[in-house]
Amino acid sequence: MNVHASEEQRLEQLRAEAQKDVRDLRSRLTELDADSLDLILTGARSHYAWTDRPVTDEQIHKMFEIVKMGSTSMNSCPARFVFVRSKEGKERLAKALKPKNVEKMIHAPVTAIVAYDPEFWKELPRLFPHEDRRPHFSDKPEHAEVTAFRNSTLQGAYLMIAARAIGLDVGAMSGFSNEIADKEFFAGTTLKSNFLCNIGYADESALFQRLPRFDFDDVCSFE
Repeated sequence: MNVHASEEQRLEQLRAEAQKDVRDLRSRLTELDADSLDLILTGARSHYAWTDRPVTDEQIHKMFEIVKMGSTSMNSCPARFVFVRSKEGKERLAKALKPKNVEKMIHAPVTAIVAYDPEFWKELPRLFPHEDRRPHFSDKPEHAEVTAFRNSTLQGAYLMIAARAIGLDVGAMSGFSNEIADKEFFAGTTLKSNFLCNIGYADESALFQRLPRFDFDDVCSFE
């Protein structure tokens, strides 16, 4: 048997195992119950105030193990995460925030900088090994930038859902200077900040009423 045939057999076995894994999952679980949906989305809220209960290293690692399995284009995984929780780190990040957001960030146990690498495509041989997709991006910086930004946003949303799924609260923020944040945390690298997300255990006393949402017919249609 030649090397090519052996590799094809290996890939076929991996595909069969992946398909079985999905079938097994569907046989165990077809949909989330109402309480689970409430926890991650329908009953969840964005938070602005925090208790002093810490977020552990174990919880941060657990969140990432969930996030990394979320879908991205070509499994590109362009997001990079900086979990800011030290006094020094918070002071550096505060330089980038609008004044009204500083207190929200300072008192959160952790503030995640959801960033992205426009040169993510250099890692595609590792992440998408069955076909070389680097030529799609290597000489197309605008395409790489858009792809990295879009998919890191997806991964940031996965992070928020993962945090809620393991019992934490979140509050995303975009009221900051990307330029200042990048200078403070990513100088000398290719990384760029996307958005921030406070993570911890919320002080619910800061909540106000839930704001309105669109109805289906307001924003959805069929063709």
